[in-house]
Amino acid sequence: MRRWMTLNGLALVMFGAFLVFLVLQSVFGWQAQNADLADYGQPAQSYLAYLGSGDFVEATFENWESEFLQMGSYALLTAWLVQRGSAESKPLDADEEKLSRQGSDDPDAPGPVHRGGLLLRLYEHSLSIVLLGLFAGAFLLHLLGGTAAYNDQQALLGKPPVSVGEFLASSDFWFQSMQNWQSEFLSVGVLVVLSIVLREKNSSQSKPVAAPHRKTGP
Repeated sequence: MRRWMTLNGLALVMFGAFLVFLVLQSVFGWQAQNADLADYGQPAQSYLAYLGSGDFVEATFENWESEFLQMGSYALLTAWLVQRGSAESKPLDADEEKLSRQGSDDPDAPGPVHRGGLLLRLYEHSLSIVLLGLFAGAFLLHLLGGTAAYNDQQALLGKPPVSVGEFLASSDFWFQSMQNWQSEFLSVGVLVVLSIVLREKNSSQSKPVAAPHRKTGP
C-alpha cells in the first residue's frame, strides 16, 4: 500500500484536494444560497436539496467546463505549435515519424500502436478527444444547471421562467463562461512564457535548472 501510494502520490494529492475544495464549495455555497433566500423571506434549503439545485450544478460545471476546454485545447495546440525556449513546448527538432516507428517496435507500447489502422488513428488523438468530450459534457451541465438557477431567481422575483435555449442565448450564460475561459488561457500562456526563463527544480513542468533559456521542451 505504501509503495502504491508513493507511485500514485501526485494523483492522490490532486484528487484529494479536489474533493476537499468541492465539499467546502458546496458548504459555503449552501450557506450563501440560504442567506439569499432569507433576504426574499423564503425558507432555508436543506444541504441535500442544495446539492441537487441549479445553483450548485451551475457553479460546479461552469468551472469544469473552462478547465477541460483549456486542457483539451492545450493538448491540440501543443501538437502543432511550438514556443522557443519553453518547457511546455515540444522540442523544435522533434522527428515525429522517427519517434512513431520506434514506438511501434517496443513490446511495451500500448495495444493500439501494435494494431494500427483506425484504432491507432483514434488513439493518437485520444487525449484531446476525451478532454474536449469532458468539456462538452460540462458545458451542457453548466447550461442546464444555469437555466435552473436562473429560473429559481426569476421565481423569487415573480417573473416567468426561460427555456434552455433562451438562457443559452442570454448574456448571463456567456458572461459566466467567458470570465472563466479567459482566465484559463491566461494562466497557461503565462506558464508557457515564464518557463522560458524560470525554473522549478525537479518539476516535470520545468527545464533543468542549468538548461539554457533557448532550450525548448522539458
